[in-house]
Amino acid sequence: MSYRVEKDLLGEREIPREAYYGIHTLRAKENFAVSGIPVHRELIWALALVKKAAALANMEIGLLEPRIAGAIVQAAEELARGQWHDQIVVDAFQGGAGTSTNMNVNEVIANRAIEILGGTKGDYSLVHPLDHVNLGQSTNDVYPTALRVAAIKLVRELSQAMAVLQGALQAKEKEFASILKIGRTQLQDAVPVTLGQEFGAYAEAVARDWWRLYKAEERLRQVNLGGTAVGTGLNASRRYIFRVVEILRELTGFGLARAENTVEATQNADIFAEVSGFVKTAAVNLAKIAGDLRLLSSGPRAGLGEIVLPKVQAGSSIMPGKVNPVIPEMVTQVAYQVMAGDVAINMAAASGQLELNAFLPLIAHNLLHSLEMMTGAARLLAEKCVRGIQADEARCRQLLEASQGVITAFAPYLGYEKATAMVLRAARSGRPVTELLVEEGLFTREEIEAILKPEELTTPGVAGVRHLKRFLTREGDKP
Repeated sequence: MSYRVEKDLLGEREIPREAYYGIHTLRAKENFAVSGIPVHRELIWALALVKKAAALANMEIGLLEPRIAGAIVQAAEELARGQWHDQIVVDAFQGGAGTSTNMNVNEVIANRAIEILGGTKGDYSLVHPLDHVNLGQSTNDVYPTALRVAAIKLVRELSQAMAVLQGALQAKEKEFASILKIGRTQLQDAVPVTLGQEFGAYAEAVARDWWRLYKAEERLRQVNLGGTAVGTGLNASRRYIFRVVEILRELTGFGLARAENTVEATQNADIFAEVSGFVKTAAVNLAKIAGDLRLLSSGPRAGLGEIVLPKVQAGSSIMPGKVNPVIPEMVTQVAYQVMAGDVAINMAAASGQLELNAFLPLIAHNLLHSLEMMTGAARLLAEKCVRGIQADEARCRQLLEASQGVITAFAPYLGYEKATAMVLRAARSGRPVTELLVEEGLFTREEIEAILKPEELTTPGVAGVRHLKRFLTREGDKP
């Protein structure tokens, strides 16, 4: 392998001749060889767009020659499309508040621009990573801005995925609207509900998540680009400062605006903690839904078995015929990872000091990966699980009839003490409580059927009272 020699303030180093990165990246690659996890591709995309916007703004105001600016723009566009990502070699976990990532991008764009102009990589007299690609910028305004842009893109994708999941759950709410089953509180028999009501509750929770995520984009639109090192805009042209955000807004199609207080926007990372909180809350709801689906489908013979999940793969290397709820299990694991990431984001956001937060790489890694994982989890839950769920109506009816929870519907007629006595008798005899109510002449079968209608048991009011005239009082529909 042949090498070129580059210099920095620490001395000289040999760089592989064909590499697009330079000496700053090489040192960072060696210093932060910790996880092997690359910088998130959407952050690279966003950084490339920031560099393109900066080059265009600097060209417009006469600080960059059109020839140099054009080469930088072309190189940045290629990087944004996914080319040269193999040249972004720094680890996701790095000191320096993202400086190593910014320098890696600067060097790759500079060397590709040099190549476009017919030069040789490393000849920074043609295009310099700092004097040209990083002109009017600092890591401290470039990196947070790019993180906001990348997060907006992924928040939009997650919002769409949650909307798809909401629709799938609402379809099941409608499909299962007439299937009566026993409800459960604290995993014990409670009062009847419909299976549709359970799925409707899931849909409503996901709808709240969708709304939170939709509004989260507003939190991310205020960028500190143009603030340079600490938000004061030192070494950046006033014309550049106002123009560069306009160009970035045009390039992304996002409603970006320059932060009113760029010093504050450079200091603080609470916005990322807030957005992460929305993502974490969505993860909490997905974990709850996934857990319920596993429980409701458990068995199928020795568990609840009220619903049947789609069979997507064989479940055991030793037990023939076993099929596991692998999609809800995957969703649960994603949710737990997102919750853990939220803790890391909160700690990192709280650890910023004075004019800068040095831990933005940790925030970027966890936030962007959480958004991406949640998008995949929500889509797969909808496509490979929820849409194919079937109800075992006979099993729902069997468990409902065997449960003593239905006695609650008769308590307004019997009184609490007498209803309790009927439950105890049913438990001792192993017979359905409704059968004992008929046997003791407390209700006719027709009256029990009137009380146990799905629309009576699952809507406000005393079940069946409109049909049981002998229980009516002068006060109206109270038994």
